[in-house]
Amino acid sequence: MTQSSFKDSPVPGSVAGHRVSRRRVLRGAALGAGAITLPSLLTACGGGPGGDGRTVTMGSNASDPVPRKAFAEAFTAYENQSKEGRKVEVNTVDHNTFQENINRYLQGKPDDVFMWFAGYRMQFFAKKGLLHEISDLWSGYQGFSPALKDQSTGEDGKQYLTPYYYYPWAVFHRKSLFQERGYQAPKTLDEYVALARQMQKDKLVPIAFCDKDGWPAMGTFDYLNMRTNGYEFHKNLMAGKEAWNGKQVKEVFDTWRRLLPYCQQGANGRTWQEAATSLQKREAGMVVLGLPHPGQQFPESDQDDLDFFPFPVIDPEHGQDAVEAPIDGYLLAKKSKNLKNEKTLESAKDLLKWLATGKAEDIYLQHDPNNIAVSSEADTSAYSTIQKKAVELVSNARQISQFLDRDTRPDFSSTVMIPAIQAFISNPDDVDGLVNDIERQKKTIFASD
Repeated sequence: MTQSSFKDSPVPGSVAGHRVSRRRVLRGAALGAGAITLPSLLTACGGGPGGDGRTVTMGSNASDPVPRKAFAEAFTAYENQSKEGRKVEVNTVDHNTFQENINRYLQGKPDDVFMWFAGYRMQFFAKKGLLHEISDLWSGYQGFSPALKDQSTGEDGKQYLTPYYYYPWAVFHRKSLFQERGYQAPKTLDEYVALARQMQKDKLVPIAFCDKDGWPAMGTFDYLNMRTNGYEFHKNLMAGKEAWNGKQVKEVFDTWRRLLPYCQQGANGRTWQEAATSLQKREAGMVVLGLPHPGQQFPESDQDDLDFFPFPVIDPEHGQDAVEAPIDGYLLAKKSKNLKNEKTLESAKDLLKWLATGKAEDIYLQHDPNNIAVSSEADTSAYSTIQKKAVELVSNARQISQFLDRDTRPDFSSTVMIPAIQAFISNPDDVDGLVNDIERQKKTIFASD
């Protein structure tokens, strides 16, 4: 894995014009549940309709209703403007199932194009030879910042990803609830704890909390780590260059243990949808999630009541410099049988070229206003108040991370960190045993290359 700092703007093109100095982006999550199952993913995809040269199969992890409909609208718009009569056949799979089985999927019978993540999660599969290079497309792309290109580039210097949108993580809440109760957005950890304590007195669950899906609690860990130890330490920890059983990580878990009494109990059995819904129903006062997650659980009539504040300061040296803002996009699967057909490969690349336009992002965001466009060519004039605030959050960040399960090796995040964090949530009293076990497994996995 290579890490680099950026001489130019490290944020998506749609943020251009906001203050962007002294920022670096980490080379690199996550939506929901409820579509077809893994066997369908592994056996029904690839080698099918794409054989006609005009139909492109799309492996989609957008299994929740809002993004699923938005992607459908975007793909339909592409088909309607195609003079060659090109089509997109979408194979939608439960998000977690897709993510947990991506390695087998890409080495089996993958779709021609599939949805995935920027940064390290992309680099990992490029290095394994499982992705088609698209450097030729990038030579014609407009509206993408140098940082976006870097996020889409493999260790070999070639491009593999077409970015589509990003979304920041923060602490979400209801405006009206804060106004009614006189709550103030906390800036420090002590203020955060004091607010949580007050919410508890007011018979609210202070912090909605969930980790049944395996990834939601990673966002809390990342912020605790970056606020305690800084972005550089986070980057090196994810790269296997720092010890998990050192005092810095122990302090992260000790701080997290301080917050757990204010978190919703039974988190390992709760989905992110359920946690976000408890915020929407005023059962909980706050939740740490990404912008799309509470946004999808708030009906249109409630959308204007959704607000957020940056995760609070723990060590003033690091302040609120770092923001989690994962980038999602599209890639071509090297082992797709259809892409051996030059006409199908041409059609797949034509689809990516269209998806790289501001117009394509505009169509998607009209139907899913819970994300932020990456292209400077996208129309941001219709952004909601919370979308504009999200742009400001990212543009004012000094560093941007991609999320724990994107910033490190996928085998480490899935086989070590998911069970480790869930074990901590169930039993937070054995931090020493927990971090020693993580460090032992880390050494084995990172030495496997």
